[in-house]
Amino acid sequence: MAKVMKPIGRYVEERGILADQLASKAGLDRKLVKAILSGNFTPSPMHRQRLATALGVSPEDVSWEHAVPVEHLRGNGPQCGRPT
Repeated sequence: MAKVMKPIGRYVEERGILADQLASKAGLDRKLVKAILSGNFTPSPMHRQRLATALGVSPEDVSWEHAVPVEHLRGNGPQCGRPT
């Protein structure tokens, strides 16, 4: 049976913690964590590991989706020579 991934926001809701608390526990800037939770920043592998550890899950258990279309993220899209 395939493993079901959940969005990071779902884990935060289930644990009843605030973004500021998650940021503190993960050792990350609160603005960065809020951007990740809102889907406006795609976390690096290091950020993913820290956040997952803070939530008590594996990074592979989390869906790291972002709400902003990929062509609007810095460093992506045709303006950077990368097709979307």
